[in-house]
Amino acid sequence: MYSSHLYRGENSPAGFSIGDAVLTPKSSSNLAAATSSALHLQFGALSHGSMATLEMVASAAPALDVAAAAAAAGRMAFSRGQVENWGDSTMVVSSTRTDTSTDVEIEDRNKTLGSGQQGATACADSSAVSKGKTGEQKSLRRLAQNREAAKKSRLRKKAYVQQLESSRLKLIQLEQVLQRARQQGILLANGFTSDHSYSIGGNAALVFDMEYARWLEDHQRQINELRSALNSQANNEDLRLLVESVMSHYNEVFRLKSIGTKSDVFHILSGMWTTPAERCFMWLGGFRSSELLKIVVTHLEPLTDQQLMGICNLQHSSQQAEDALSQGMEALQQSLTETLASASLVPADGPDNVSNYMGQMTMAMSKLSTLENFIRQADLLRQQTLQQMHRILTAPQAARALLTISDYFSRLRALSSLWLARPRD
Repeated sequence: MYSSHLYRGENSPAGFSIGDAVLTPKSSSNLAAATSSALHLQFGALSHGSMATLEMVASAAPALDVAAAAAAAGRMAFSRGQVENWGDSTMVVSSTRTDTSTDVEIEDRNKTLGSGQQGATACADSSAVSKGKTGEQKSLRRLAQNREAAKKSRLRKKAYVQQLESSRLKLIQLEQVLQRARQQGILLANGFTSDHSYSIGGNAALVFDMEYARWLEDHQRQINELRSALNSQANNEDLRLLVESVMSHYNEVFRLKSIGTKSDVFHILSGMWTTPAERCFMWLGGFRSSELLKIVVTHLEPLTDQQLMGICNLQHSSQQAEDALSQGMEALQQSLTETLASASLVPADGPDNVSNYMGQMTMAMSKLSTLENFIRQADLLRQQTLQQMHRILTAPQAARALLTISDYFSRLRALSSLWLARPRD
C-alpha cells in the first residue's frame, strides 16, 4: 500500500516541486485516487482538457509501478503546460504547443483583418475618387453654363445699347426738325410781314399740325393704359393717377392751341388740323362743352343725386357761356361786314380817299384782333368744363367719361376716313 503526500513549495520541507513528490506504497486502487486528487488540487488553474488527460493517465496507472506512473503523469501534465512559481502564485502558463497554435491563429486572423482593412480602405479610396470626379464634373458643367449665360447677357446688353443709340439718333433728328419748324413759327409770332407772309403763315400752321399729331399719338397711348386699368379692375388710387395724367395732357393741347392762335388764328378757327367729320361739329376751333356733357352723362349711370345735379348745373352754365360767345362772334362778324361794305373803302385817286381807305382797314384789323380772344375764351371754357367734371365724378366714373370722349372723337376720325375712301362713280 502506498500513500502519497504532495507538498506545495511553501509547505514542503525542502521546497519540492511536483516532480519531487514522495510516494508511499498503498494499494493500486488508492494510487489512482491519490494521483487524481493530487492532480486536481495542484492543477486547478489548468484547462479542462489538461485535467481530463491527467485523469486518463492516472486511471491507466495501476499496471505501472509507482515511479513510472508518476513520471508518466508528470510528462503528460507538463507537455500541456508549464507551471511557474507554483509555491508563490500557482499561476499556469499555457503550453508551448498551445501558444504556437494560438499565435498562428492570431497571425492568420490579423492577416485576414489586415487584408479586409486594406480592401475597405481601397474601396473607400475608390469611392472618394469617384465622388471627387463627379463633383469636379458638376463644377465644370456649372462653370460652362455660367459662361454661356454671361455670354448671352452680354449679347443682349449690346443689342439693347445699340437700340438705345439708334433711338437717340432718331430723337435728335426729330428735335432738330421740330426746332427749325418752331423757329419758323416764332418769326410769324414776332410779326414779320412782307411778301413772305403767306409762306410764314403756312409754316406756323405746319408746326401746329405736327405738334397736334404728336399730342394725339400720346393721348391715344394714355387712353389705352386707362382702358386696360379699368378693364382689369384696378384700385381707385391707380385709376386716379391715370385720370390726372390724361387731364394734364388735355392742358397741353390747350397750350398748343393758344400758341397756334397767335401764329394763325384762321387756321385754328377753321379746324384744318382736324378731320372733315370733326370740322362738321366744330365750334370756335373745338368741341361744344354742353354737347359733350350730354354724351358723357349717358355712360356714367348710376349717378348720385348730388352728382347728377352737379352735371346738370355744369351743363347749363356751359350752355350759357357758349351762347354768350356765339353772340359775341355774331356781333363781330356783323361789325366786320359793315366795316368792309362801307363805300368809303373804295380807293380813289385823291389823297383823302386813300387816307379814308387806310383808316377803315385799320379799324377792321382792330376788330379782327378780337377774334383771337374769342378762341381763347372758348378753349378756356372747354378746359374748365373738363376740370369741373373731374371734380364731380369719382375716379372710375371720370375714367369712363374720358374713355367716352376719346371714343367719340375716334369714331369721327374713322367716319372721315371712310368718307374719303368711299367709291366714287
